[in-house]
Parts: sequence; structure tokens; C-alpha cells
Amino acid sequence: MTPEELASAIQGQVAAAVQAGVLPQSCMATQVSVERPKNREHGDWATNIAMVLAKSAAKPPREVAQDLTTRLLTIPEITKAEIAGPGFINITLDSAATGLIAISIIQSGSNYGKSNQLNGETINVEFISANPTGPLHLGHTRWAAVGDAMARVLAAAGGKVSREFYINDRGVQMQKFAASIHAAATGLPVPEDGYLGEYITDLANQIKAKAPNFESLTPEDQLSICLEQGYALQLAIQQESLIEFGTVFDTWYSEAKMHADNKVVHALEVLEKHGHVDRKDGAIWLRTTDFGDDKDRVLVKSDGEYTYFASDCAYYIDKRERGFDRCFYLLGADHHGYVNRLRAVAACAGDNPDKSIEVLIGQLVKIMRGDQEVKLSKRAGDLILLTDLVAEVGVDAARYSLIRYPVDTPLTLDLDLLVSRTNDNPVYYVQYAHARISALLRTASELGHDWQNGNLEFDPGLLVTESEAILLGKLAGYPRIVGSAAELREPHRVARYLEDLANSYHKFYDACRVLPAATEELTSLNVARLHVCAATRIVISNGLDLLGVSAPQRM
Repeated sequence: MTPEELASAIQGQVAAAVQAGVLPQSCMATQVSVERPKNREHGDWATNIAMVLAKSAAKPPREVAQDLTTRLLTIPEITKAEIAGPGFINITLDSAATGLIAISIIQSGSNYGKSNQLNGETINVEFISANPTGPLHLGHTRWAAVGDAMARVLAAAGGKVSREFYINDRGVQMQKFAASIHAAATGLPVPEDGYLGEYITDLANQIKAKAPNFESLTPEDQLSICLEQGYALQLAIQQESLIEFGTVFDTWYSEAKMHADNKVVHALEVLEKHGHVDRKDGAIWLRTTDFGDDKDRVLVKSDGEYTYFASDCAYYIDKRERGFDRCFYLLGADHHGYVNRLRAVAACAGDNPDKSIEVLIGQLVKIMRGDQEVKLSKRAGDLILLTDLVAEVGVDAARYSLIRYPVDTPLTLDLDLLVSRTNDNPVYYVQYAHARISALLRTASELGHDWQNGNLEFDPGLLVTESEAILLGKLAGYPRIVGSAAELREPHRVARYLEDLANSYHKFYDACRVLPAATEELTSLNVARLHVCAATRIVISNGLDLLGVSAPQRM
């Protein structure tokens, strides 16, 4: 019996109590939830439904619970239903009912854990959105992992998700980038606040190789080529490094093209139509203070130049006009001021920001090797790059370690730990559980044990040990973990769950003999435990897939 099936069964008993006149009709609409008790001795599941219904029923919670426990005990799969504390109901399932989750998982396969919780909501997840002026650094790398995992979790919960990278290819930084390449190509001094690092020299050399007449061009033409080709080359490098990292975007959205297509002009018309635009001191302003911002924002300067904020407004409005119900912005630690600002933009555009926009702020990442902080990259000059981290620890360890913590907390990564093949390394610990099960199932096949289609049927009632019950309970809880990760926008919950599941599996494996000895025949108990192993492998694989991490067959 899955948690959903149990919740449905409890709902049925609430309906029966309403029909019997014990509870009022208003109780029919109450949503039932079940959770794992913290103490295993308190049963398999617990529900607070009696406490929730007490107000509508005008009865003490324990009185409501007393009636419901009596009704719940009529369900064959429930062996015990007890009242605890102010009105909780602790429920113990028959071992066969608990064990059936293994069959359910095997039948569902890669779909286990997916739901329609978000009901097809169209979601735009925009993350990284770095300037195309250099390699992706460590801060971008955290969002490359977390943003992609967020998109995967939202999709698993029934969202129609599009990953988007906003290319900041317009403005002063692009001019400085071109001037820096031009300086490297011609031997001129690097401009003030220009870009440094070997990658600038590499770009200059590539551009000169593609334009044999570069030296004979005017400085203006040289600078134009450095801008156009430097942008194209650097953007391609960013895209390639992200693909290698396992993060693939559906849309690469150009700020420059947005301006060329007059979408900024259109956005100002939309905002003016909603009555939040002012003109003063020769400039055009948006009254974001109407909706909680700390000050009004300039859209167009007195010289007629559009501000970056005008681009932000146009980008949000364009997302909504492209049909997205909800727009996620995953921003860096220096963007705290953007939360109220972007919410105000949504409100000024006539939207409810509580429904149409979410802004998540990530914190900084620090890299340690032993007790020394790693600070510099040879190629970038003063930054650790995505490619540096991957070269050190690999894609899986990099992604997993960046995802397994809440994004709003600073993160310190230990390079020595991430390359270790020990149980202290979380990604190794989880992947090893998957590889261990794969090896076990291969061995069963090599020994000729047909545990799925042989003469012995799966008997869940044989799974009676504590380690089996704990593992099955963990497996049953996976869909709820995915649902809560989606609801709370916290993909790290999946990683932490997988570590807990791997721990439960390793304990089960140590306590329960799965395969018969070489001279023994396969028994029904072996078959039941092999089903549990197969179900566990599916859940680990599904969870790792949500993180964009591989599930190895061998290690």
C-alpha cells in the first residue's frame, strides 16, 4: 500500500463517518496527509486528520480519532491504528501491504515518483545567464547544477518546463570585452576594468587566424571583428561546457535581439497602459514603489538611452506573452535587491507576482583542498571555472555536491573528499548502492535464478524484518520527496533522501541474505528480497536522474 493509497483509504473512512452522521458534510473536502513517524516503533505511517477535522466536527481531536481508528481497523491491510498525543493516528500496515510497494515500483519503472502535482503549469526556469565575455565560473556552475535539477524536479511534478539562458550581449561589458581582445591582438594596453586571462589571448589568436588581413584593417574594423567573433566564440565555449556538464537549455535568449525586435518599446507601452509610468526630469520612470520596491526605477534616461532595468521589464513581459504561467529567476548572491524589484515589475505589468514570478538567490561557493582555499584559475586569471571543477572531480561529483545543499546557504566543497572512493563521499555512497544492486542482479542472472518469471511468485508477506520494513518505507516515501522538492523549490531534498535510502539499503543488505548459497535453490524469500533490491535500484536511478547524475552499473 503506497502513501497515496493509504491517504485515499483514510479519506474513504472519513466519508463513511460523514454518511453515518458522525462527522458533518464539510469534512468531505478535507485533504488527508500521511507522514512517516520519527520513531519506527510508532508504526508505518501517521496522520493528523483527526486534528484537522476537529474544528469542523466541533469535537475534541481525540474523539474524532477514536471513531476513525475503529473504522480504519476494518481495512484488511491495516493491522494497528492507535491514537497518540493530542489526536495523531499511528498506523501499522500488514507486512504484505507494505511489501507490495516493491511491485508497484518495478511496474512503474522510470515513472515512479512522477505526478501531476503542478497540473501542466508552464514554467520558465532562467538560470546562469552569464555575460558572454568569459568562461563560466564557480558561481555559474552552482546554478548550472541546481537550475537544471530544479527544472527536472518541476517537470517530474507535472510542470511543462523550459530552461532558458538570457544572453547579456548588449552594453558596456561587451564593449570592454571587445576592447580587451583587441588589446591582446594588437599589443595595446588592456583598457581600464578590461578582461584578463589566457582565454582573452586565445580568443585574439583565433580571431587573427580567421582574418589574415587583420593587421591591415583600421582600428575600428578590428574592434568590430573582435566584438562579433569574440562574442560568437565565447558563447560557443559556454554552450559546449554546459553540454559537457549535462545542462542543456531549450532557449538561448539574446538581449540584443530583444532590443532589435522592439520588445523593449512594447514593454514600456504595456507598463504605461497599466498606469505605473511617470515622466520627470526628462526621464521615464516605473513606479515600482507602488508594489514594495525601495525606490522607483528609471526606464529611459534623459538622453534617451534605455536602462538595464528596461531590459529586465521587457524580458519578463516577453516571457509572459510567450505563454509561461510562472517565471523562475535563479540569481547570484549579489542580486538580493532584485527580489522586490522583479516582483514589482510583475505587478506593474498587471500580474499577481505571487503566482507569476519567483526569484531565488544563491550563495557563494568556496573550494578547499585540504586546509587551503583554492582561489585562482590559470585561464581566467582570478576565478575558478566550471571546467576546472569538472577536471578535478568529474561531472557527477561536481553536480551532486553543488545540488545537495540549500541554494541560499554558502557552500564549501572539499576536493579531496569529492574524489575519494569512501562512504564519506555522498555521491560515491549513493552511486555505490546502485552499482551494488546491479552487480547482485547480474549475479542472480548468471546463476540462472529467474526471480521475476520463474515458478516462485513474489510473496510480500515474507518481508518481515525491521531492515526490510524500514527500506520499504523509504521507497514508499520517494514520490512525496519529489513532490516536496518541487513545492518548496528545494532539489537538495532529493539528494539527501537518496543518501538516506542508500544507508537503509546497505543496512538491509548486511542484515538480510538476498541470494541463496551456490549449492542451494532459490526460495520465495530470495525472490521477495530480489524484488526489493530491484525496486531500490529503480528509485536510486530515478532520483539520480532528477539531479542529472549517472547511475553506474559498475564501480
